[in-house]
Amino acid sequence: MASEPTRPGSGAQGPPSTGVGVRTRILGTVLVLASVGMTIAGTSFTLFERHQLLAHLDAVLLSDVRQLHLDAAAAAGAAADGSTTAAPTVSEQLQSALKQHVASDGEVVIAFVNGQVRFITAEPRPFAPENEKALVGVVQALPADAPTAFHQVETGSGPVRFIAAQVHAPKDATVGTYVVAVQLQPSLDRLAGSARLYALLSAGALAVIGLGGWIVAGRLLRPLRLLREAAQGTSHADLSWRIPVRGRDDVSELTRSVNAMLDRLEVAFDTQQQFLDDAGHELRTPITIIRGNLELLNLHDPVDLAATRTLMLDELDRMSRLVSDLIALAQSTRPDFVQLAPVNLDRLLRDVFEKSQALADRRWVLDSTVPQVVDADGHRLTQAMIQLVDNAVRHTTPEDEIAIGGVMSRGLVHLWVRDTGPGVRPEDAERIFERFARGTTSRGDGHSSGLGLSIVAGIAAAHRGWLELDPSGPPGARFTLIMPLTPRPRGWAGAQWEPVLTGLGSPL
Repeated sequence: MASEPTRPGSGAQGPPSTGVGVRTRILGTVLVLASVGMTIAGTSFTLFERHQLLAHLDAVLLSDVRQLHLDAAAAAGAAADGSTTAAPTVSEQLQSALKQHVASDGEVVIAFVNGQVRFITAEPRPFAPENEKALVGVVQALPADAPTAFHQVETGSGPVRFIAAQVHAPKDATVGTYVVAVQLQPSLDRLAGSARLYALLSAGALAVIGLGGWIVAGRLLRPLRLLREAAQGTSHADLSWRIPVRGRDDVSELTRSVNAMLDRLEVAFDTQQQFLDDAGHELRTPITIIRGNLELLNLHDPVDLAATRTLMLDELDRMSRLVSDLIALAQSTRPDFVQLAPVNLDRLLRDVFEKSQALADRRWVLDSTVPQVVDADGHRLTQAMIQLVDNAVRHTTPEDEIAIGGVMSRGLVHLWVRDTGPGVRPEDAERIFERFARGTTSRGDGHSSGLGLSIVAGIAAAHRGWLELDPSGPPGARFTLIMPLTPRPRGWAGAQWEPVLTGLGSPL
């Protein structure tokens, strides 16, 4: 799990939280689902046990009636065989069955003859069915040929379930009814007691689940709380919040992603702020020069007018070049900055070589070319090479040599511009890749914006490559644009290579 953020915050805690928190909602949802599940399980179990209880009681009652029928059938069979024993009467059958019956717990046998109570289980009895009008009424209402069936009635002592079987005998016009009844309330009370015990245990389990869920949910959501605090404490003035991460779960991965996003935001904001500061400084200088000369301009002096006009045009040209460079640098991170097409590198290097000779009087050399067609943006590569050539011109004299060349090695294309000028001092080797930075050995006219190498690096990054400075150092300098032969991946965006623009000179 994540520990506390690496910074306590900057006071920007945001508005107070209102409503129910995520932790409470998660815990509430878990408890509701657990309660519903336990309720469904308990209800289903209780109904099943009730069904099983009634089925068991019905089986016991039915077995008593079956024994009565078996005894009556045996006696009738003996009489039919010519035995001296006469077939028992209805009263005799009922009396015999009552004597042989072994009552179960809560069970009572009662025999009716022509609708009147004739025999009943001896004392002690759990209840007195002969005094229950509901039970007696049901039995008396049965027709003589009614089939054996189960019945249930409500009595003063609770529900009573019984089975009633009609009894007949040859040469006997009386109608007997054999009734075996059992009181359900004791069994239902035991079942209710089990249900209450289950409810109590379920309530205890819910309490344990609630306590454990509250603790676990708090630990799982703690990284999200820290993320919220980091988001509240993050502003353009303070992007230093980071959340230490432990574990490999989804929340930890989210925290890592947010930390990485904060890293990118911090780099982007720092770069933007530095960019705006430097751009403002660079634009302020020509504006100040133009304003100062206009304030001192003598409108009646033609020479002063001409000189001021020339100076103003020169400064405006410098501002125009600076704005163009700024636009090119800003566009270098856009996905559509480069338009890929087959490019013949041999022809491109020869064209760059021919165009470069018109820039200045130098000893121009074409080191080598690359007889290879690659998937690239020929216009942007030409722009990058001309920028490197212009950079070499501003750091050399007519006696110096400027060479252009290229080679393919290990799946990478190397395009370079080298010169025999004073080179780049070790203390400038890293600084010259920064925006608006200029080397201390420059011999130019001072009109360089300091964005040339940044633009070249942006073009290289847009081709999934990078810009290198030959580490050998002075005398002379060699800048190499390196890019792979393989085309860009589908869906690639130039912004993915922003690290190259902020740490120029480092391979991807």
